[in-house]
Amino acid sequence: MSKIALMFPGQGSQSVGMGKDFYEKYPKAKEIIDLAGDELKKIIFEGPQEDLTLTKYAQPAIFTVSIAAFEVFKELYDFKNAEFVAAGHSLGEYCALYAAGFFDFKDGLSMVKARGEFIQKASEANPGTMAATIGLDAPIVEDICKQASTVGVCEAVNFNSPCQIVIAGVSAAINKAVELASAVGAKTVVLNVSGPFHSSLMSSASDNMAKELEKYTFNAPKFGVFTNCDASLTKDLSTIKEKLVKQIKSAVKWDETIKNIILLGFDKFIEIGSGKVLSGLLRRIDRSKKALNIEDCESLEKTLEELNK
Repeated sequence: MSKIALMFPGQGSQSVGMGKDFYEKYPKAKEIIDLAGDELKKIIFEGPQEDLTLTKYAQPAIFTVSIAAFEVFKELYDFKNAEFVAAGHSLGEYCALYAAGFFDFKDGLSMVKARGEFIQKASEANPGTMAATIGLDAPIVEDICKQASTVGVCEAVNFNSPCQIVIAGVSAAINKAVELASAVGAKTVVLNVSGPFHSSLMSSASDNMAKELEKYTFNAPKFGVFTNCDASLTKDLSTIKEKLVKQIKSAVKWDETIKNIILLGFDKFIEIGSGKVLSGLLRRIDRSKKALNIEDCESLEKTLEELNK
């Protein structure tokens, strides 16, 4: 039996027109995207990109399109043929939880919309930015963050691969950290984001999400999900809400997550949703692994063909 790990991308993977070919070809995808409402559907398919990039739109848009792609895949592939786990990067964790059956689309979309609004408000109240560091080990990045913290919040927040770590905080501190990282030979890229995501500056969003999640009842999952805040396989209903709250203001341990999935013997990876960011990270974490992907009808057909060999 195949052991398949499903991966779902987070904010930053959005692009105008994503999911449109699924919408036009598959009734299930049309049903899902229509449920998201006319306003969001128009932004997904027509943009403009500036609107789609706003956190309050980007997060529900990515969630909707990823779930539409997943539902089409589930219709066309017999899930009894494989053992599954799932993981999602940041926002993508909600897609992974949906795929495992923790909640339905309506509740998932409602949670994600609230999360996007809370994060946008927190970003406006505590402005900041993020930057990727490439070529430095975690202890060096964390030391740089400590030095830069003399001028404001600066934290390592996305451990994406062994040598790609994203930092977040107030702009002055991030600028100082970029200078320090560049001085020791690292490549750095200041990201085009609207806030210091996953840092302690998101505490108000985390607090608001704790109250929001009290409104929902979760279901027993069909398979486990690796959670961002601790890189552990989670099936326990009593802890999942707590982990979703913590996730907003905690680092994404993606590198460790992928390594833990591989340790459990999962040898097939499928990225579901717009883009191939996670496929690229997988190759950096383990050069022997390669991900299939499902972002449009063509990639879906290729993935099904590969799985059915």
